[in-house]
Amino acid sequence: MAKFLGRGAELVDAWGDGDNGACHVAGNDQRPLVAHVIFRLDYGGLENGLVNLVNGLPEYKYRHAIICIDRVSNLRSRIEKSDVLLISIKKKPGRDIGALVKLYRVFRRLRPAIVHTRNLGALDALLPAVLAGVKVRVHGEHGWDISNVDSKNRKYRWLRIMHRPLVTQYVALSKQLQVYLEQAIGVDAERISRIPNGVDTKRFRPAVDRGNLRGDLDTLLGSNIILIGTVGRMEPEKDPLTLIRAFCIAVKHTGMRNSRLRLAIVGDGSLRAAGQKLLIESGLNDMAWMPGARHDIPEFLRTLDLFVLPSLAEGISNTVLEAMASGVPVVATRVGGNPELVIDGETGSLLPPSNPELLAKAIEHYAFDKELRGRLGIAGRRRAESVFELDKMINDYDALYRRLMPKEWREPRPSIGGC
Repeated sequence: MAKFLGRGAELVDAWGDGDNGACHVAGNDQRPLVAHVIFRLDYGGLENGLVNLVNGLPEYKYRHAIICIDRVSNLRSRIEKSDVLLISIKKKPGRDIGALVKLYRVFRRLRPAIVHTRNLGALDALLPAVLAGVKVRVHGEHGWDISNVDSKNRKYRWLRIMHRPLVTQYVALSKQLQVYLEQAIGVDAERISRIPNGVDTKRFRPAVDRGNLRGDLDTLLGSNIILIGTVGRMEPEKDPLTLIRAFCIAVKHTGMRNSRLRLAIVGDGSLRAAGQKLLIESGLNDMAWMPGARHDIPEFLRTLDLFVLPSLAEGISNTVLEAMASGVPVVATRVGGNPELVIDGETGSLLPPSNPELLAKAIEHYAFDKELRGRLGIAGRRRAESVFELDKMINDYDALYRRLMPKEWREPRPSIGGC
């Protein structure tokens, strides 16, 4: 059975007669509801972008529900609005007809003005939305997963083609994804809106005095360091092991005993243990910091001298934007939307994926040229402010939702009370 979850509350039965679950659904709030469907509300770029959007859209215009095909994680603590409804479908592995029935019932009960699905894992929600009478179905493509990094997986392509008639409008985060939808999926260009991720340049900002922010890193890794770091899930598609291998190569090149290089990887995942093993085997475990997931990402980014994103696949990377906004130069792989963010030679460097030797050379190049790091960091900050400001992303989604909104919802009326 699907469960409704209020922010900070216990799970309550969506279909019971109690006031707690019914109140969220049956209240007199007359703002249009946007139901966002994702696979899981966990730490990641897609999910972070969704939370930013929900927090940023005008409260008087919209209500929001976040429906997770799988489950909800502690990322819900970042949701600032108290009336966002979180729903966990808890789909079973494989084909789960029961999950489709749950989705249909949720849509029938909520009566959303718009259902907005994201990525392959949420495509299953489109048919239940149609059957439940939802007039507007938006589908966003945010990037690739490890089984489809080259976008040539035939099964996934046919799944998208089969669902194409059910989508009212597509959102592509990058030019690469837009071209894929047009050429591989056969979507007409006018049915695609390109809306890149945005970054909060007030929350993510350069350090006034970076030395005062090292804190625990100084204690763990020593002082007078050059800190190379990244933020992301430690999963195969993010390829953190290539970064670790490149760091080991760079340290050996600069002299293990006297090297000032240090590595910090914030994030958790299935490759974390393998990464720690690599560091131990190289004798560099005491020169690296891998604390798992953390909530102080803005502060962490301000401690870095160089940000590295070694991914095999990306849409529009939130962490690259956050590093740029923090005034940190970026070395990233030339995949997905990364070339739309990083200007090679002006805000950082773009490299081929899965090449630790070349990445090690880039790390060495930037690590010992403070003037270069400062110049590229300033340019990255300016680019984040001028092109990828969070307010622009929010305004673009607001305009899209208003344009697609069914007629009966186009003039939102204020709430006349609730339960």
